[in-house]
Formats: sequence, structure tokens, C-alpha cells
Amino acid sequence: MTAVDDTPRTERQADGPVLEATGVTMRFGGLTAVNNVGMTVRQGEILGLIGPNGAGKTTFFNCLTGLYKPTEGRVRLLGNDLPPKPRAVVMAGMARTFQNIRLFGNMTALENVMVGRYCRTSSMALTSILRGPKFRREERETRARAQELLDFVGLGKSTEHLARNMPYGDQRRLEIARALATDPKLLLLDEPTAGMNPRETQQASDLIFRIRDSGLAVVVIEHDMRFIFNLCDRVLCLVNGEVLVEGTPNEVQSDPRVIEAYIGSAADDEEGDE
Repeated sequence: MTAVDDTPRTERQADGPVLEATGVTMRFGGLTAVNNVGMTVRQGEILGLIGPNGAGKTTFFNCLTGLYKPTEGRVRLLGNDLPPKPRAVVMAGMARTFQNIRLFGNMTALENVMVGRYCRTSSMALTSILRGPKFRREERETRARAQELLDFVGLGKSTEHLARNMPYGDQRRLEIARALATDPKLLLLDEPTAGMNPRETQQASDLIFRIRDSGLAVVVIEHDMRFIFNLCDRVLCLVNGEVLVEGTPNEVQSDPRVIEAYIGSAADDEEGDE
């Protein structure tokens, strides 16, 4: 993770898609939250997912990561169909963080990251109970990898701090370290800078660039438009559960449909006045 891939970005992206989602639709009774959404993420790319509140961004994330079984559509990671089961998705190489921080508050920073690592261990129940040689070896390797990831995200000095006592921005980075512990090929970040001050936001941006440069593909949901447009290679905008526009940051931020989706149209203002 700490080694940086020096291959030019254009060459990394040419290696092919990491994620291909086609026709993803999610209905809850008579409500269609996500409607025929497609998305392709290439290796070594940062893709932004934006849209006003209620646009279906997190629901789409949940469909990708197995928390929801899509009503229709297909999700493929590295060319393989993903079953709608969170553990299977993680094992296949996709990890995520959440809008609301979901750390184990009474565990240390190191222990939280170690939890993420256990999906890559193979010790069975009996070996773990008896603490056999294989268990002890994997435990040492897990602890060393967790410390390496804490160093990578800038929390190397917080190893023994309880997660609940850590500053908010550090908790966000700890969640990312735990996700990285699963050895993903694709990392999904759901509003990673929510509630952060400008300094913490800049740290988050720098960290995401380092993750990208290590060879991972990253998808980011975010409401901070300055953050997203400075960060991403491409941006996809959802409105009412459908793709409104997809393109480069410059193309998306200058599209009048995107502006209207966020601030409304002149016709909306006139209706409000009436």
C-alpha cells in the first residue's frame, strides 16, 4: 500500500475497467430509488458521484456492495459478477466506508483496522480457540499490516487510542484504514469529508490521492463540490435516481442541467413567488 505506482495515469486507466455496473435499478414497493444506472470505473481512477439530497447515491452504493439486492441490473468486479452479499463483495475486492462513522468505539485504532483484516485470514475456529501456530502467525501478520495502514493514513501515533476518543477527522481516516485492510481493488467512500474543517478536508484529499497512486480505483460520494471537482478524473451526477450527466469535472460543473438540479430553475423561483 505504501509503494506508489509510477505508471502514468493514462496507461493505468487503459488496463481496463475494475467495476462495471449496468442497468442497476432498485425499487422499494412503488418507489424507484435508482433507475437504470450504469457506471464504469477504471483502474487507477477517482470517480465522483454527486447529486442533490435524495438523488439515490447511497442507495446505488448499497446495490454495488451487496447491502441491497438490485431489482434489476448487473454488477461486475474485475470481470466477475458480484453476488448481493456484503461479505462476498468484500472478499471479491470491493470495500467501502459509510456516511455515518461505524467504528468499534471501545476498541483501539489498531484493533479496528485488524478487524477489517480478518477477511483475509484462514484460521478456523478450533485453531483460533487453541491459539495454534497458524493462528499466532496470522495474528502477527495482521497486527503488522494494521500498523502499516495506520502509518499510511497518518495515524501511526494513535495505535493505542480508543476510537471513540479520537478527533472526528481521525475517525474518518481510521474508517478508511479499516477498509484498506481488506486488500480491495476498488474503494467506495460515502461522504468522507462530511463534518470536516478545511484542514481535515485537505488531509482527506491528499490521502485519497495517495490511495489512487498506490494502484486502487476510488469512487467518492460527496456534497462538497469544490472538493469533488478538484479531486476526480470523472464525475457522474444522479438526479431522482437517474444519471443526469457524466464527464470530466469541467464538463459537469458547467452543465446547466447540473446547476438547475442543485439550485433550481427560474421557473421554480417564479412558482415559489406565486
